[in-house]
Amino acid sequence: MSTTRHTKVLIIGSGPAGYTAAVYASRAMLEPLLVQGLEPGGQLTTTTEVENWPGDTEVQGPDLMVRMEAHARAMGTDIVSDIITSLDLSHRPFTAQSDSGTVYTADAVILATGARAKWLGLPTEDKYKGFGVSACATCDGFFYRNQEIVVIGGGNTAVEEALFLTNFASKVTLVHRRDELRAERILQDRLMKNPKIEPLWFHQLEEVMGEDSPLGVTGIRAKNVKTGEIKEIPAKGVFIAIGHAPANELVKDQLETHMGGYVVTQPDSTATSIPGVFAAGDLTDHKYRQAVTSAGMGCMAALEAERFLAGVGEHEAIPADVAQVVSAEAG
Repeated sequence: MSTTRHTKVLIIGSGPAGYTAAVYASRAMLEPLLVQGLEPGGQLTTTTEVENWPGDTEVQGPDLMVRMEAHARAMGTDIVSDIITSLDLSHRPFTAQSDSGTVYTADAVILATGARAKWLGLPTEDKYKGFGVSACATCDGFFYRNQEIVVIGGGNTAVEEALFLTNFASKVTLVHRRDELRAERILQDRLMKNPKIEPLWFHQLEEVMGEDSPLGVTGIRAKNVKTGEIKEIPAKGVFIAIGHAPANELVKDQLETHMGGYVVTQPDSTATSIPGVFAAGDLTDHKYRQAVTSAGMGCMAALEAERFLAGVGEHEAIPADVAQVVSAEAG
């Protein structure tokens, strides 16, 4: 038998945006309930050194998220280890179904579901996922001690993964379809100075090679994008690091999206196309995608949720004039 729990503010997601929203909503006496989701702590739990969080010259990503969770709890947030499987935003109170069977209802919702790693979509990539193909160096790098491995990509994610993997691997080949990286200059400099990393320019992954018994990777076939020539590279691990896509499954058919699925918010606001629903962090940010900007948006979402609830009250339908006022204030 399912249980129903009601809250003034339901926060979905537990990265910097979600936990910061929880702190501010708690301070506003809104008694928020936060559902952590499939990956408590978000992407920072799979990051090692974080050097751009204000106040910390260097901090481990998982440690930072433990501190954020503790802060939210200390402020009074009810943090639940559960996964939201569906969300109905057609009327208030909004309704969320969960993996545990609990039904959560809320007068306002803050979406902070973040983003997930992108994949290339190759059949052999899918075949060897978890058996030599990974999208998380900090999760799986330890398994490739003294082995040759390959990283696919050319942005910050790829360079950070390649640098981290040199702690374990004997050699890291970075495969990129161009001859220059999109990563920050400081990361590029570190990569070029690392003797364990060998860039392979103008190439793209065509196929992951491996064995079936036991299932495992033996190398890759990479195609030269200029000549079409195929190059085989031996490797025990292949790390796909081509960026992330917004985790919008709960709302992609209910909220306005753009830029490949990012939730649209009103200018200088976290208000979405549905009054009472706010979005913060990587779910809506296709430009910056930083922990500090996500936290800032979490703060904005909580403050805007507080103002919204003060304007409409609990459980009430949203009058057209109030919806217009909320929209105007957000814009």
